[in-house]
Amino acid sequence: MTAAASSVKQRLIVALDLADPARARSLATLLAPEVGMLKVGKQLFVNAGPDIVRAIHDLGGEVFLDLKFHDIPNTVAAAGVEAARLGVRLFNIHVSGGREMMRQTAAAVEEVCGNEGLRRPSVLGVTVLTSLDGPDLEALGMQGEVRTQVVRMARMAQEEGLAGVVCSAQEAQEIRGACGDSFLLVTPGIRPAGQQAGDQKRVMTPGDAVAAGIDYIVVGRPITGADDPVEAARSVVAEMKGGL
Repeated sequence: MTAAASSVKQRLIVALDLADPARARSLATLLAPEVGMLKVGKQLFVNAGPDIVRAIHDLGGEVFLDLKFHDIPNTVAAAGVEAARLGVRLFNIHVSGGREMMRQTAAAVEEVCGNEGLRRPSVLGVTVLTSLDGPDLEALGMQGEVRTQVVRMARMAQEEGLAGVVCSAQEAQEIRGACGDSFLLVTPGIRPAGQQAGDQKRVMTPGDAVAAGIDYIVVGRPITGADDPVEAARSVVAEMKGGL
């Protein structure tokens, strides 16, 4: 594999959105050498706990802990500290939890990593879920376009010390303009060409997402549900290269 291809595959995160820890470990064994990170979300974490993160690390994989913390500032900051101690590469919190929650979490993670000699994870802010669109926001009492809301939330996250946001690729250019090139953009709701959107609404293909300036794309079922997950992951990486 060329150096260019290797760097592209590091930008692919595979979502292990599974109930069975044994199946998750099996997929992690296959996919850890093929992708940049493996995502552990609520379903798998509630079932398997921190041990699944440790198991992925033992396989040489990196973890995006996708638990979307949203609570009072002290509680989220304490959870963020434990995520840092667990050694994850990325974890996320809801921007809608407010400025103080984001500020305290970023500060607590920085402090514990400095005091304990830990690698500092990148803390991401969840903006507007990719399963939501304009009418959904309106029903929640949020006025204005989705893009306007997402960019406003991204600015807040950056101002309070977060490393980046989880967003749709459709908002990438506006966020780049507002927050700069070093601000991390991570996008779920990615569907390879020809795949059904499922429960996602603001979707984009891997190639289009990379072309839009997304740093990491998250793909789940099109890879984990494939007959050959390794080949499916390689196919997504090939689509990503097409967007460069």
